[in-house]
Amino acid sequence: MTSTAPFPFAGPEPLWRGIEDALQRVVDPELALSIVDVGLVYGVTVTDTMAHVLLTMTSAACPVADLIIEDIEAELDGAVPAGMTIQVELTWAPPWSSDRMSEGAKRFMGW
Repeated sequence: MTSTAPFPFAGPEPLWRGIEDALQRVVDPELALSIVDVGLVYGVTVTDTMAHVLLTMTSAACPVADLIIEDIEAELDGAVPAGMTIQVELTWAPPWSSDRMSEGAKRFMGW
């Protein structure tokens, strides 16, 4: 993992790339962009038994939050060891802002 990682990661280094790739495949269907590029992932912590993702949405009224969470769980299921619990925690603090978006996402949105 490099210092330019798109979100904080704490856990076994060998799992980093697979987890990052899995989360990159999860798309916010309203924006047609990866949740990582949108800046929705606040961090990932992996222990011996659990992968915990701290996540936000662009709005508390996001109609696709459940779909995004299901997609995260499905993608991570193939990226972490069998039997590991996957927990996705939705938070509103700090609130999401467009400052969290990757430069590529900002260009895609015309910002």
